[in-house]
Amino acid sequence: MTNTLEGKVAAITGAASGIGLACARKLIAEGATVVLIDRAEDRLAALCRELGERSRSLVVDLLDGPQVSGLLPRILDVAGRLDIFHANAGAYVGGPVAEGDPDAWDRMLNLNINAAFRSVHAVLPHMIAEKTGDILFTSSVAGVVPVVWEPIYTASKFAVQAFVHTTRRQVSQYGVRVGAVLPGPVVTALLDDWPKEKMDEALANGSLMQPQEVAEAVFFMLSRPRNVVIRDLVILPNSVDL
Repeated sequence: MTNTLEGKVAAITGAASGIGLACARKLIAEGATVVLIDRAEDRLAALCRELGERSRSLVVDLLDGPQVSGLLPRILDVAGRLDIFHANAGAYVGGPVAEGDPDAWDRMLNLNINAAFRSVHAVLPHMIAEKTGDILFTSSVAGVVPVVWEPIYTASKFAVQAFVHTTRRQVSQYGVRVGAVLPGPVVTALLDDWPKEKMDEALANGSLMQPQEVAEAVFFMLSRPRNVVIRDLVILPNSVDL
């Protein structure tokens, strides 16, 4: 490991599993202190015991607006500073629109869009005042290539991409970098809604990635010189034809 992030503090939403947890492990290995943000209190406590002294837990319900808006002072209280904020938490809904459940759509859209944008709103003034910092989003290749079997999820990630591109241009003058990692299919709980035959086919033909591979991409983005921003980093299994 390089200790490239020695002395830095990162906060990651949805950090109790999947991509968020893989990113937490990677950034800790590279020297950062990481605040793991999730609603799963017992899981976070167990993970922090496992990850060691450079991990912190912060129990937050990301669907509760006031809790999200109050993120910054709680992060500073447990970690003392904030250099990197990774809006990673998300949900997935696929399937035909005509057969969909709008209530499920609402929950996903609230998490993927509203909670993510609100969390950035909570921490961005601090980074602007410090004149440095990194904001990262876990987006999706569906944010740049419309995926026919997941129209609502695709729409949520198109919104994320629009927010990333415009916000980056607003805050670059303050030394704050904003970017998104856009994975293809990753083996996480988000794919629990996939039809079994689709999942079996993807596992058999090697068209799914592991969370650790996304974490390596995130670290690459963060470890670039400060005068360089990776605005979008698309990472796909080699067998995916997009």
